[in-house]
Amino acid sequence: MIAIAIDDEPIALDVIKSHAAKVPFVELAATFTNAFDALGYLQHNPVHLMFLDIKMPDISGMDFLKTISNPPMVVFTTAYSEHAVQSFELDAIDYLLKPFSLTRFLKACNKAHELYNLRNKPVNEPGTDFIFIKDGYEQIKVMLDDIMVIEAAGNYTKIHLTQNRLLSTRISLADMQALLPGKKFVRTHRAFIVAWDKVNRFDKTEINLDGHCIPIGAMYAPQLSKTKV
Repeated sequence: MIAIAIDDEPIALDVIKSHAAKVPFVELAATFTNAFDALGYLQHNPVHLMFLDIKMPDISGMDFLKTISNPPMVVFTTAYSEHAVQSFELDAIDYLLKPFSLTRFLKACNKAHELYNLRNKPVNEPGTDFIFIKDGYEQIKVMLDDIMVIEAAGNYTKIHLTQNRLLSTRISLADMQALLPGKKFVRTHRAFIVAWDKVNRFDKTEINLDGHCIPIGAMYAPQLSKTKV
């Protein structure tokens, strides 16, 4: 995985460099003390993972993340614990409290690597017209054509199926998105994924599909305007 790190403290970047050099599947391609310099890099280079400080002088890490329409996976690195809940609302892979050990850093990298592998599985192989969803101790087969809307709901993800059926699972929305073919399922909001072929109509703020009214998040609107049914 290609990674970058953004932190206004050079010493913190040195720690990330040292830890990343010991993780064989992470290539730390660049580091930045200024988030706006990183933005230019992100626009012109492939990046799979971003280590991102929260408290920075010009813009917070969370506000910076919200400006990126198609962000890489993010691990927040910070000395403050009070932003943890908000970080996971932004689909952060992990939240590292400074000073963090190599063991804790490796755990975050392993989480990112698992999701990276999920996202990069071939989608045109046999059997990709369905997925298996964990429900308690069982794995339930779900046909992709039956899925209408996928919704984040606290610690659960709700899968709204055709014929008013509903399935709940503990898998995160980000991990759920990694299981799905990208052309058929589109993220419209931090809390929603929709089956694009079932969309009846949409405008700048809302999507309608068979009675479901789904909000469009500001950071997802530019990408949706380019999506074709």
